[in-house]
Amino acid sequence: MIQLSKIKTDHKHYSFVEGLLEASFPAEERRNADLQRANTDGNPLFHCCLVEEDKRPVGLMTYWHFDTFIYIEHFAIDPKRRGYGTGTEALKAMLSQAELPVVLEVEIPLRVNDVPHRRIGFYKRIGFQLRKYDYKQPPYRWGDEWLPMKLMTYGELKAVDKAVKTIYREVYGVTP
Repeated sequence: MIQLSKIKTDHKHYSFVEGLLEASFPAEERRNADLQRANTDGNPLFHCCLVEEDKRPVGLMTYWHFDTFIYIEHFAIDPKRRGYGTGTEALKAMLSQAELPVVLEVEIPLRVNDVPHRRIGFYKRIGFQLRKYDYKQPPYRWGDEWLPMKLMTYGELKAVDKAVKTIYREVYGVTP
């Protein structure tokens, strides 16, 4: 059985979460470890979750809980557990508890069947919709480029522009 547990940096499996985050996302798609830890322990809007299967760590999910929507910043399953439905079950567990629309970013596919294309298909099968919105992910570090991405939503998100402004301000620390 899959379970998502909110954790802090003093949790015995936080090092698993931190290692999986680093292994699953390139530097330009995540903040540095010190800032990640500061959010995990001190930002009431930010939630770091350990994904467990039968009490064994198998993944991570970080998300921001805002007034009108939830923004999933990172979601990853241990490569050894991919392809077994673990990610689907974890995401469905989170969505079943979400009382607000959910937003996430995805990379733009460059060709059919590349990883971003398959990732979008994964989210669509769960019920997310790919939004036709010109979106760029702000850089996590000074000097890095803004990354062209796409937004996907689950549930009815009426004010996409307002959500993007909130994400820019609260998650990335930039004012659009």
